[in-house]
Amino acid sequence: MISDKYKTLNFLGLLALTVGALLVQGYHPFAEDAEIYLPGVEKILHPELFPVGREFFLSHASMTFFPNVVAFSLRVTHLPMEAGLFIWHVASIFLLLLACWEMSGIFFPSARARWGGVCLIGALLSIPVAGTALYIMDQYLNPRNLAAFAGIFMLARTLEKKYVQALLWLGFAVCMHPLMWVFPFSFCLLFVVMEKLGSHWKWINPTGLASLFCWGVPLASAASPAYHEAAKRHAYHYIQNWAWYELLGIVAPLVLFWWFGRIARRREWRMVERVSRVFIVYGAIYLVGAVAVDLPARLEALARIQPLRSLHFLYIVMFVMIGGFLGEYVLQNRVWRWLVLFLPLSVGMFLAQRALFPASAHVEWPGMAPRNPWEQAFVWIRENTPVDAVFALDPYYMDIRGEDEVGFRCLAERSRLADGVKDNGVVSMFPPLAEEWWTQVQDQTPWMNFRREDFERLRNKYGVSWVVVQTADASGFDCAYGNSTVRVCRLP
Repeated sequence: MISDKYKTLNFLGLLALTVGALLVQGYHPFAEDAEIYLPGVEKILHPELFPVGREFFLSHASMTFFPNVVAFSLRVTHLPMEAGLFIWHVASIFLLLLACWEMSGIFFPSARARWGGVCLIGALLSIPVAGTALYIMDQYLNPRNLAAFAGIFMLARTLEKKYVQALLWLGFAVCMHPLMWVFPFSFCLLFVVMEKLGSHWKWINPTGLASLFCWGVPLASAASPAYHEAAKRHAYHYIQNWAWYELLGIVAPLVLFWWFGRIARRREWRMVERVSRVFIVYGAIYLVGAVAVDLPARLEALARIQPLRSLHFLYIVMFVMIGGFLGEYVLQNRVWRWLVLFLPLSVGMFLAQRALFPASAHVEWPGMAPRNPWEQAFVWIRENTPVDAVFALDPYYMDIRGEDEVGFRCLAERSRLADGVKDNGVVSMFPPLAEEWWTQVQDQTPWMNFRREDFERLRNKYGVSWVVVQTADASGFDCAYGNSTVRVCRLP
C-alpha cells in the first residue's frame, strides 16, 4: 500500500514537473524544423495539399513513421491538428522525464538524488547541446523528441539487463528518427561489450572503432556547387567551424564523467561508475569519427552523418548525473536550497526563450489566435486561398527579425517555392535535391529588389499565383490581406 502511495506521488510530481518544464521552455508548434516534419503529417491527412515542392519534406517523411503515427492518432481521436500536436508534445516531455526518473533510480539510491536529476533535466530542456544546433528537447513536436525518451528508456532497460524491452524501445526509436536511434544503441552496445570484457576493455581502440564512420568514403563523391551552397549554411556540421566554447562542450563532459566515476567508486555507486567509464570511451569514439569525416574537404557530403549528434544522448545522461550529485550533496532535504538553485535557473531559461521568440506568445496554446503578424498572415492564407495555390516569398523569410522562424508550409498548408533556410537543411541531408533547390532560391534573389516583371517570371516559370511581401514592398499589388508587417497578394 505504501509503495502504491509513493508511486502515485511520484507520478503526480512528474506531471507537475512536466507542466513547469512546458511553462519555462514555451511551445511554438510551427517553428523551426516543424517546417520539415509537419507537412508530411498534413499531406497524409489531406492528400490534395502541396502539389508543388513536396519533395523538400517527403524526403524526410519517407525515412520515418513519425508522420504516419501522428496522422493516425489524429484520425482516430478526431482531434484538431493543433490540439493533437500539443498533446503529443506534452506527452513527449512527460515520457522523457519519466525515463530519466527510471534511469536515475538505477544510478542513485536516494529519492533526493533522483529528483535532483529529473528536475535539472526539466529546467534545461531547451539548453543548447554544444555546437550541434540541438536542444535537449525542442519547443515543438518532432521525431527527435520522441527518439530522445525512447533512447533513455532503452538505456534504463539495458542497465537492468532487460534486453527484450530495450530492443522494443530501440524499434520505436528507429521508427521515429532515421539517425538519433544510433547513438543510444551504440552506447548500450558498447556498455554490454565493455561489461563482457571486464578489465580487458582498455584494449578498445577509439580510433579504430571510429574508422567505422568512414565506411562510406569510397562512395563519397565531390560535392556539387549547389550542395556546397547548402552546406555553407550548416557550419555546425563541421567541427573546424565550432567556437572554442563549443569545442569545450565536447571535452568538458568527458572530464565530468571521469570525475563522476571517481566519486561513485568511493560511494560504491557501481552503476554510475560503470556508465561514466563507458561514456568516456563513447565520447572519444564519436569525436574521432567527427574529425575523420569532417576535415578532409573531399568528404564534405559525409559530414551530414553528424557524428557529434552523439552529444545529445550524452548530455541528457550527464545532466541527470549532475542533478543527482547536486541533490545528494548540496540540495539535500533543504527546500530553500532547491528554490535557490531552480528558481533563478528556470527564470534564466524562460528569458532565453523569450529572446528567441520575441514576437510570439510564449506558449502558443491550441486554438489561440496568433500574436505574430507573420503567423496571422499564414493562418489567413490557410483559410482563404485555394489548396492548389503556389506561393513565393522572401527565400530567407525565416531569418527576418520578428518572423520567429515560423514555417510557411506547415502553418499555411500551401505550396511555396524553395527557401534558403529549412529547405536548405533538407538539401544538406539529401544532395540530389541541391540543383533544383539552388535554382529556385536564385530565382527569388534578391527578393527585396523584385519588380513586377520578376514576379511575372516566377508565375511563368513555376506557376506562382500568390506572393507574401512586407508591407513596404506591396505597392502596385492586388493584396487580399494585410497587417502591420506583411501583405498577401494575388498575382494578376
